[in-house]
Amino acid sequence: MRVVYMGTPDFAVGTLEAILEAGHEVAGVVTQQDKPVGRKQELKPTAVKACALEHNLPVYQPAKVKNNPEFLETLKELAPDVIVVAAYGKIIPKEVLELPKYGCLNVHASLLPKYRGAAPIQWAVIDGEEKSGVTIMQMNEGLDTGDVIAKTEVVLDAEETGGSLFDRLAEEGAKLLVDTLVRVENGDIHPEPQPAESTTAYARMITKNDGRIDWNSSAVQIERLVRGLNPWPSAFTSLNGKGLKIWKSQAIDGTKEKACGCVLAAGAEGLDVQTGEGILRITELQLEGKKRMAAGDFLRGHGIPEGTILG
Repeated sequence: MRVVYMGTPDFAVGTLEAILEAGHEVAGVVTQQDKPVGRKQELKPTAVKACALEHNLPVYQPAKVKNNPEFLETLKELAPDVIVVAAYGKIIPKEVLELPKYGCLNVHASLLPKYRGAAPIQWAVIDGEEKSGVTIMQMNEGLDTGDVIAKTEVVLDAEETGGSLFDRLAEEGAKLLVDTLVRVENGDIHPEPQPAESTTAYARMITKNDGRIDWNSSAVQIERLVRGLNPWPSAFTSLNGKGLKIWKSQAIDGTKEKACGCVLAAGAEGLDVQTGEGILRITELQLEGKKRMAAGDFLRGHGIPEGTILG
């Protein structure tokens, strides 16, 4: 099939490579514009752009896709049989959705209709879901509301992080999309309409501030937050006015005897902190300006007295 691919972050790279490996013709790759990063604010290409250039594919980076006649004309000239969209990051207008023979297929990292939105992977971990997965959807004008063509499920590990689930779903999504393209071309699909309402809240975009730990929450909730926001933006608190990132932790049963955020014990096993329900044992952390390390190693060089209040 002749494909136009629309995607931006690392999550979308594997699917593009799988499409190429399966022998499909990629007529063009559409991705978001390069963004300035670092202290020098040097422009950095998106992960999908970097992949496309490695394969000598033409790349298009329109500032907008809605109300953009020039971009629409470019797509018409590319004449795709299908447009595949994976974490592109912009709303696709009706005139683009209806342009290809087989429409636009979206690779979405959740089991729709659960977790419609921009950050389904992180929220699945934060919310303590037992399973997640990937859905291939026939796109419409709604936000992740199109007919479902295919799904695949994965069971979340007890130590699943946002990063590990990201990698697993990216791999599963690539395989599922390639299989779906064969079925679409053969007319062997049976799209299922989604219900109007989702069974979970909208999986809104994650911000850095979402990582701020509220010690009034339960130890279980905080431990899930730590895993869900690893590696970005990471869960954090403060210690004596300095930022303290929490990379790994454990939820431990315990009665509430101290103020929330109070350090109960600090030793080789980690840093035990009072929460609204239970105790959070921090086992890996990173103080502002320092490297990431095991809590026991950190505590040998940085004494934290019992009774210290975090945050």
